[in-house]
Amino acid sequence: MAQVRYIVNNVDEAVAFYVSKLGFELEQQYGPAIAILVRGDLTLWVAGPISSAARPMRDGTKPSPGGWSRFVLTVDDLESFISELKDEGVEFRNDIVEQGGRKQILCLDPSGNVIELFQAA
Repeated sequence: MAQVRYIVNNVDEAVAFYVSKLGFELEQQYGPAIAILVRGDLTLWVAGPISSAARPMRDGTKPSPGGWSRFVLTVDDLESFISELKDEGVEFRNDIVEQGGRKQILCLDPSGNVIELFQAA
């Protein structure tokens, strides 16, 4: 089982996004600090601004959402899934990339964290 932690701007907003749009289930939520979500073998921790994960480092750097690191969700019909997400207002960073029958695209959660959606050949 893989566990990933994303820093988010708003835990409730992140939970709503991952549950309603990407099929995660809420396992536990600790107020506005952190929530634990599960989809298959992936456990995702979304940590808000008041969580211990968001505390500044010794040099003053403060963890923040976004960047290019991501986890990958495999879907059966990428085009249909993208269409549904676009209808619900989900933002995408790029268009579908196809190589050797495999397809992928990057979407963003409400805090700007990247999720790769992937369809195998």
